[in-house]
Amino acid sequence: MSENTTGKSVDRRSFLRGSAVFAAALGLTVAPALAAQEPKKEEPKPAPKDPFEDDKSKGEKKLIDSEGREYRVCPQCAYNMYKQGRMWVCENCGYSYVE
Repeated sequence: MSENTTGKSVDRRSFLRGSAVFAAALGLTVAPALAAQEPKKEEPKPAPKDPFEDDKSKGEKKLIDSEGREYRVCPQCAYNMYKQGRMWVCENCGYSYVE
């Protein structure tokens, strides 16, 4: 039934050769379409943000501890941070930030 229905015999070699020709023709039609696509443009990364900038812009009053020293709340552990020179340092976890 499957031997010679159309007059041509299709053996394994001719089937594979036809499949290769078909795949090559398909590849030639798809390759220019893929090459025409523009590459995605990377957006520039924003500059690092000051984690305490919001406090400055809101004009909030300074936090003062019982000894009269100014402090901030640590973003890592929510403990007090004290200023040492230009750097704010957390007493608990050691997180530091240069102002």
